[in-house]
Amino acid sequence: MSLSSHTDVENSPKVDLVIPVYNEEEAIAAFHRRLRAVIDPLPYSFTILYVNDGSKDATAERLTEIAADDRRVTVIELSRNFGHQAALTAGLDHSRGDFVISLDGDGEHPPEMIPQMMQLALNGYEVVLTQRVEGQQAGWFKRWTSDAFYRWLNRLSNTRILPGSGDFRLLSRKAADALCQMREYQRFLRGMVAWMGFQTVILPYSPAQRIAGHSKYSLRKMLKLAADALFSFSLAPLFIGISLGGVFLLLALIEVIYVLSFWVTNRQDTLAPGWSSLMFVLLVVGGVLMITLGIIGVYVGFIFQEVKRRPIYFVRRILSSSEESASPHEQA
Repeated sequence: MSLSSHTDVENSPKVDLVIPVYNEEEAIAAFHRRLRAVIDPLPYSFTILYVNDGSKDATAERLTEIAADDRRVTVIELSRNFGHQAALTAGLDHSRGDFVISLDGDGEHPPEMIPQMMQLALNGYEVVLTQRVEGQQAGWFKRWTSDAFYRWLNRLSNTRILPGSGDFRLLSRKAADALCQMREYQRFLRGMVAWMGFQTVILPYSPAQRIAGHSKYSLRKMLKLAADALFSFSLAPLFIGISLGGVFLLLALIEVIYVLSFWVTNRQDTLAPGWSSLMFVLLVVGGVLMITLGIIGVYVGFIFQEVKRRPIYFVRRILSSSEESASPHEQA
């Protein structure tokens, strides 16, 4: 490399790629080759941060081989599986570049979009969001649940979250630092990014096929993420419980007026015993009370998690060609 080209690389924008992986031993090597084919010709200085989220297969060995072959790679190995949002947070905390791009390491987030994302960022946008355009390759159940989730979340929340958005995005350094300041334990990053309000542009894309393996987002994990989103960005469930309580109080008042009308008109002997209707009302009201107490309990549980101030993740080791100090956010 000539002196002038070396100077150009040193002065070019520094871009960190944050890639969380979990049990991707079959796909990660092919993904890295695909990633290199995209970024090698680009005039930017790249650092690739692979976050191993407690993988139980040979992912750690594959990442070690990749790091030995590519000096741009840093492997952040978490002590256990903390979840996708925590792994992304770990990568963001350790990023130092002028821009940070997060994407999954299974191939569904096409790295071929990185040049377009960078062009938009250099045009002045602080956040480049990608919006997934689902084709028929996605099952009807996934499309229906995704549409319903975003539709209801945007109705119940004051923060509008882009339908079809995921964690494939670009953040400027200022936006990434702002996101790192938000240390809540129950994390829904796409909502947190929307809440920050930085200048944003939307970039549609069609998800690619997975390179190998299967999705690690089970139905249980998707439901947990949906619950974190709902309870973190909306108080609507509490107001729903209050509204239901008000409705049943109104029905109780109507029932009292109805019964009193029989006494006023001296027709109390025509009143039916009413045991079944009484039990029905008691069961319905009891059910509403239990649901409302459950909703309150979830919020109290979230508060309990927050006040303990446990770290979002723990790092077992960092594998890099250059020694770096631990991030100040790591233990926050």
